[in-house]
Amino acid sequence: MPAPQPPVPVVPGGSTAALRLASPRGRGVRLANGVVLVVVGLAFLVPLAWVVLSSVNPSATVSVSVPTSPTLRNYSEVLTWELTLRPLWNSVLVSGSTALITVAVATLAAYPLSRYAMRFNRSFLYVILFGSCLPITAVMVPVYALFVTLGLLDSIPGTVMFLVATSLPMAIWMMKNFVDSVPVSLEEAAWVDGASAMQALARVVVPLMRQGLAVVFIFVFTQAWGNFFVPFVLLLNPEFQPAAVSIYTFFGTNGAVAYGQLAAFSVLYSVPVLVLYLLVQRVAGGSFALAGGVKG
Repeated sequence: MPAPQPPVPVVPGGSTAALRLASPRGRGVRLANGVVLVVVGLAFLVPLAWVVLSSVNPSATVSVSVPTSPTLRNYSEVLTWELTLRPLWNSVLVSGSTALITVAVATLAAYPLSRYAMRFNRSFLYVILFGSCLPITAVMVPVYALFVTLGLLDSIPGTVMFLVATSLPMAIWMMKNFVDSVPVSLEEAAWVDGASAMQALARVVVPLMRQGLAVVFIFVFTQAWGNFFVPFVLLLNPEFQPAAVSIYTFFGTNGAVAYGQLAAFSVLYSVPVLVLYLLVQRVAGGSFALAGGVKG
């Protein structure tokens, strides 16, 4: 007969899991987790610190250093229409148009995929998912040839349409999940009141999934905002190039880099995205729109 095991001590108001975490082994695990988190945090914090400090450093280098005499001269030198303002406006125009068109088309495409049980729904969704896995570099050669044939080089609308086409697969996949979260009973109530399918979509489904629309909008906007390769290939005229491409203006020949101006431009380049996050958060609301919408 095996010897009886000693009883596990019970901590008042606690549990055996809490007791294990308080053991030497649990403290070691927590210490190791803390060290890993600190290392990861430093990996993100050091580049950000370099950008902020170098933007106010008149003699900035590639190393992180606190400026002895901070100045805003780097900002005054880059805040010109040709160097910063026009590229930022092009970025806002390209990214904003891409995000708006993508959200509208993805909503119209995801609605029937969510509401109607068609035979090829699952296969179509897998094809869409496969389309989102194609690397953009694999299709740029035929796309460039197509743009030359159609005369769409240096065309912002043409570039926007191509960015929309590349963003739609993932946007439709994401949007379908948000449409699935809206109960069909709410649309049926609107149909009983005489609303058509499109009216129910516009007045019932879309307002209730505004957080999902915000998520897809931010996802597509940030993807287009940081896209360098597509505008670099399709927009050759510097007057039409976005900030993601014009940032190479600060890289001179023979490895010369204007580090201070580059850091100041990077700070200005990040501001519109931060403002977008704040605006979308206020518009989308802080709580789920369907709370209390359906009675059990």
